[in-house]
Amino acid sequence: HYTGSPPENFQRYILLTNYGMHVEAFRRMYPDCIQPSRRDVQMPAYHCQRENQEGVTLVNIGVGPSNAKTATDHIAVLRPDAMIMVGHCGGIRNHQEIGDFVLASGYMRAARVLDERLPTSVPIVPSDVLNRYLALVLQGQGSRYRLGTVYTTADRNWEFARCDGLADLRLSRSVAIDMESATVAANGFRYRIPNATLLCVSDTPLHGPPKLPESAEQFYRDTQDKHISIAVRALQLVSEGWPTGLPTSTLRATD
Repeated sequence: HYTGSPPENFQRYILLTNYGMHVEAFRRMYPDCIQPSRRDVQMPAYHCQRENQEGVTLVNIGVGPSNAKTATDHIAVLRPDAMIMVGHCGGIRNHQEIGDFVLASGYMRAARVLDERLPTSVPIVPSDVLNRYLALVLQGQGSRYRLGTVYTTADRNWEFARCDGLADLRLSRSVAIDMESATVAANGFRYRIPNATLLCVSDTPLHGPPKLPESAEQFYRDTQDKHISIAVRALQLVSEGWPTGLPTSTLRATD
């Protein structure tokens, strides 16, 4: 219903995005990938199928934490080996530049969509193994990146009403702000799916100039293929290093 794909098409490694440009980059990388069965689905999925389901599935979940929850509620019960959120973010630190990458070391869950199911007092952290592989690929390419807290909000226009959440944002010492990552991570925790976040700084809302159409389009053209290729390469390293699945001891209950 949501993805235009039967469950059997889904692979063990899942990429989540909210940009059509990432879909196009994925399709360029895998021109023979299986596409949605119809064009009007809300969260279209594309599958690079491999033997034993060891390929990669990309799902365009759309924008916002509610979409992130809906998608991961359904995908998680298929028991994938890993989920990576591939998206853009606002860079919060004044030394960040457009095109820098961000790996999450933790999350501020300001979106509130999962609070009734998972209290915000529960610490949510990404898979250390996934982060190591993502960092290895970034370092190998000479890409600038920063590791730190990602602040996830449900307010698309937060920067126009800074007084509402800016104090919390500063207090958290976050390095990036987006609308999906913490929700994906929280559901990864709930369903015991190793997960991580790979964001690319598309604007610097607290200390940079406004993101204007011409510069934004150039940024999108320059980064879309690189962004997807980093995530895919990290998942290939996961498949090679952990063929039976990533360790999940930190996601399991104490008993």
